Amino acid sequence: MNSPAAPHRAPLGSRRPEWAGRNYVLLTAATIVTNLGTHGALIATTWAVFETGGDAGDVGLVAMARFLPLVLFLLIGGAVADRVPRHRVMVAANVLNCVSQAVFAALVLAGSAQIWQMMVLTALCGTGQAFFNPAAEGMLMSSVTGEQASRAFAVYRMAMHGASIGGAALGGALVAFVGPGWVLLIDAVAFAVAGGLRAFLDVSGIPERAPGGGLFADLREGWHEFVGRPWLWSIVAQFSVVVGLIGAVESVYGPLVAKAELGGATPWGIALAAYGVGTLAGAFLMARWKPRRLLFVGTLCVFPIALPSAALAVPLDAVGLTAAMFVSGVAIEVFGVSWMTTMHQEIPEEKLSRVSAYDWFGSTALLPLTTALAGPAESAFGRSTALWGAAGLMVLVTALVLLVPDVRNLTRRPQTKEPVGASPAAASESVPATTAAPLPAVPAPAGAAADTSAEVSADAEGSRRRNG
Repeated sequence: MNSPAAPHRAPLGSRRPEWAGRNYVLLTAATIVTNLGTHGALIATTWAVFETGGDAGDVGLVAMARFLPLVLFLLIGGAVADRVPRHRVMVAANVLNCVSQAVFAALVLAGSAQIWQMMVLTALCGTGQAFFNPAAEGMLMSSVTGEQASRAFAVYRMAMHGASIGGAALGGALVAFVGPGWVLLIDAVAFAVAGGLRAFLDVSGIPERAPGGGLFADLREGWHEFVGRPWLWSIVAQFSVVVGLIGAVESVYGPLVAKAELGGATPWGIALAAYGVGTLAGAFLMARWKPRRLLFVGTLCVFPIALPSAALAVPLDAVGLTAAMFVSGVAIEVFGVSWMTTMHQEIPEEKLSRVSAYDWFGSTALLPLTTALAGPAESAFGRSTALWGAAGLMVLVTALVLLVPDVRNLTRRPQTKEPVGASPAAASESVPATTAAPLPAVPAPAGAAADTSAEVSADAEGSRRRNG
């Protein structure tokens, strides 16, 4: 049980919100810098392949070279991030990305880049991201208070999406004016700047991890934490299907429909931009709205994600498709903030990176398969039928997740955990929490929820483990 804590007040004269501690500000600033560079570099990489005489198949090979190590090393990256100080893992990954992108840029500027070299360098980038992503998510969740977590995550994601949109627009323009090599070099510099910012993260508030039984023991422990929570593994399984289908729709069917029915690439580009604006609007909404039943509200908002597939199946005109993409962007952001808030509330801090790695792994596992099957599915069933099937399958798996009691009943609870990297003034005003003995890493009996109030989370066992 936790003792009451005094509210965290920002130091006098500070213009930052009370929940925006030093670590949070550094993490957000570094994310803005890297997203500005990375989303321009994605466009630059494609044009670099074309400049060497490569075709669409070569673009796919380079993209796959980045994706495969991301999937292969995610789980190891999560285990490492829970054993080594997370900011060191993040900085090391940024250094790897900086060096690989700098070499990539030098080869392109020299006019000597070959496809195999691009594949090796993008594979190094993917490896860096595999170690970076779990560490970054764990660090972010450790940097905010429980009561203000939703707002903090929403503002963070707003900044992230805004930088992504701006980076893509700026990168596209720079590729046209100065060429892809210079855009890749800018991305390398962005990684260097972001790594410098992350080197100043304060990890003194994170308790040292007790020596464990090794890397594989950590992976097993993370797996037990993952499968012991029905709400967690069921939603990750759901998003394995949803993310895979979205990948097929956006990378294969969307451009094809735009070319055949909507007049070319411009309407599809506008629709993608509308999706980005929708994510910003969703983050803005979640900065002000705190739904009590986090996962129930978030899962309901997964249903509209099927709208773009349905709009392409009809197909609707450019205006209708743009509207569907905007609504989908708003909906996915409501889910995203709800999901991060739930993870922050329910998962023990020392296991955040490992659990996050299983989340990332499960959510992206089907992407290679679904994108590879998109073409054969169109040939076998027709494009419209394939798109309707994708939309229907998204709706089906989302409806099935709502059958899980924890998804319907898990509620937001006030937290008093001190964020890592909070201002000294705020830290001095908090009352230390007392802790109970840790409980076994097993879910509460199914019948236990029947004796609890409706205001209590269906996964209260996980909450006690987190606070204990």
